[in-house]
Order: sequence, then structure tokens, then C-alpha cells
Amino acid sequence: MMIELREVSKTFTLHNQGSAVIGVISNVSFTVAPGECVALTGASGAGKSTLMRMIYGNYLTQSGEIRIGDVDIVQAEPREVIALRREVLGYVSQFLRVVPRVPTLDVVADPLRALGVSGADAHSRAEELLRQLNIPERLWSLSPTTFSGGEQQRVNIARGFAHAYPAMLLDEPTASLDAANREVVLTLIEAAKARGAAIIGIFHDEAARARVCDREIDVSCFTPGLAA
Repeated sequence: MMIELREVSKTFTLHNQGSAVIGVISNVSFTVAPGECVALTGASGAGKSTLMRMIYGNYLTQSGEIRIGDVDIVQAEPREVIALRREVLGYVSQFLRVVPRVPTLDVVADPLRALGVSGADAHSRAEELLRQLNIPERLWSLSPTTFSGGEQQRVNIARGFAHAYPAMLLDEPTASLDAANREVVLTLIEAAKARGAAIIGIFHDEAARARVCDREIDVSCFTPGLAA
């Protein structure tokens, strides 16, 4: 599965400031091959997270194409985007957003259940990941909304890696993790690459970036006012 961006641009309109139009990024073009991990770099405010949200379909583009395999996110119908997220495109964001009171085990198993995997098999995979990420078994029946920030992040990572997505977006997956859990996450990323996943990530952890990323793209080069 390949990720491809062609001349992608994004602006925001400030309706409370006289409808002023602010250019965020302009004419972004690159591809990510199967089994490759590409890091988005650049100064704070360069548009890294905005670009990730565009690739996931949370933000609309003003122009260009964003293709995940044969699907152009920019032109896709909502049902196509939902299907793509369910089956093809995984996203590990910085923050866990789940329905309150749903047990952690079900939160992690949910992406597999959505694909029709049996409850037993989905829970088995969820248990495996939660153990790997050092979430104590006594917490599995509790909602992760009650967990510490680090525990929530690990649950988020477990959920994001439950299904073998052919394409993945990773937004600071190792931020604030201790050495042991950081190692687990890097190993999961390496395994995803080995099975052929195309990955785009934001890694402020330079050592992690050097270990798992094959190349870097400086988003500042596409940012109006920041580009050289």
C-alpha cells in the first residue's frame, strides 16, 4: 500500500477576523512506499500535525490529491473514508479519545471487532498488546479515561496496532514513554514496516526517528513564510 501526495495545499479562513485567509502549507508532494517510514520534521507551527490530519481526512485540502492506494481522500465520499480508516489507514494520535465507561480491553479490541474478527480473537490480540505495553491486567476491565497520561498513551498505541493496517500515521508515538515502553513501541513500528506498512510519523525523539525512519521531509519547506 502506497501513500502519495500530489501538490497538496491548505489554508484556513479566520471568519472572526474579517475572513482573512491564512496559508498553512502549499504544494506538498511526496510518496511513501510499502515498508517505508517517513518522518515529518520542521519547526513548531510548520504544519506537521495539520498535514497528518489532512492525510487522515479530518481536514479538507484546498487543492491536490492524497492517495492511500487507489483512494483519493480529497475526493472520496464519507463512506469511503470511513471504510479506509476501518480497513487500511491507522492513526495513532497524541491523545486517547474513547467513549467513557468502555473497558480498556474492548477499546483495544474494537478495531478488530469492526472488521468482523470474533470477540475471542480480538480480545486475545488486545491482551497481547496490553501485556507488551505493560498495562496491568487489573486495569483491563476499567475505562482508560481514568488512567494516567502515560497509560492512556500506551492504550492508544495498543489500539492503533491491533489491526495490521497497510498504511499508518503516527503522531509522537514515543512521547513521554519510559525506556522500556519506548522500546516496545519502536519494535511494533519495525514489525509494521517488515510486513509492508507505509508509515508517516512525527517524532521529536531524534534517536527514535533515526532508528525507524528511512528519510525525513521538512514540512517547513512547504510552509508560506517559512520556506527558504
